[in-house]
Amino acid sequence: MASKQKNMTPQQQNYQQLQQKHELKRPVLKNCIKAFWVGGLICVVGQAISYFYIYFFDFTEQSVGNPTVATMVFLSMLLTGFGIYDRLGQFAGAGSAVPVTGFGNAVISAAIEHRTEGFVLGVGGNMFKLAGSVILFGVFSAFVVALIKTLLGMWGVL
Repeated sequence: MASKQKNMTPQQQNYQQLQQKHELKRPVLKNCIKAFWVGGLICVVGQAISYFYIYFFDFTEQSVGNPTVATMVFLSMLLTGFGIYDRLGQFAGAGSAVPVTGFGNAVISAAIEHRTEGFVLGVGGNMFKLAGSVILFGVFSAFVVALIKTLLGMWGVL
């Protein structure tokens, strides 16, 4: 940084000092703690939904994942539609974006944003703009892993 300041004019150096003086300090530790707790709370809700499916719908621990994920995505889409999940995202940051609920929020937010353009071109054409790459790379990664597992199984390694 010192070499950059040597190349600056005195007026630029004064402006740089003024900017640093008035720059807002971000509460990084506080933001990390909020993200940790909100993300953990979302996971606790997901675990409660899993137990609900296990005890009331006779799922096993191996088979309960799919309906739990579908329910969590649906709930996040519903909360996004009511404007609650966006406020949660502003409060928690990455704590609400990293779990699978962030995927549902990304899909429905784009749909809500473009609904005035119509259902086909607006909602249908823009719904997966942000989430489309997640789906693409998720499906491609699953294909590659399944291919490797199949080949290793054919060669007797697995």
